[in-house]
Amino acid sequence: MTGYTCAGCGETHRDVPFAYATPAPDYWFSIPEDERESRAILSGEQCEFDDQHFFVRAQIEIPVHDAPEHLPDHFEWGVWVSLSRASYERMIELWEQPGREAEPPYFGWLQTSLPYEPSTLNLKTMVHTQPVGLRPIVELEPTDHPLAVEQREGITLARVQEIAERMLHPH
Repeated sequence: MTGYTCAGCGETHRDVPFAYATPAPDYWFSIPEDERESRAILSGEQCEFDDQHFFVRAQIEIPVHDAPEHLPDHFEWGVWVSLSRASYERMIELWEQPGREAEPPYFGWLQTSLPYEPSTLNLKTMVHTQPVGLRPIVELEPTDHPLAVEQREGITLARVQEIAERMLHPH
């Protein structure tokens, strides 16, 4: 794809993005701004609130069936997942340890609102640790939620463009 005409604005965009991310879990935005610094720790990869809520940044990969060779073969949602204290502490303990990807996956809850109906908040997940330097991969519970279906079955390049249009021109 060398460009596409956007249904949202009618203009031609050079490339269709294959990834979107959010800077913090949705819970972060529910905390009043003047309280965030005293109640939360937010880094690029982890987040903690009130020493009770623990989040890790991860990605949901969705196969793209008809992507040309010069484009990625999957679409990525950069998301946040909540983990139990024990799982979070274990993940942090292994954060810089080679071989950490051998760790069993951690159960978590998706904590990022993505443009799907019904809401993606609190979908059940398994978080798979990757080699050092790579973000964990989220495996959604195999339900009939549209995001879970897309992760299992994949999407087309036209769907990637549809997502781009929706993200560039939210209603």
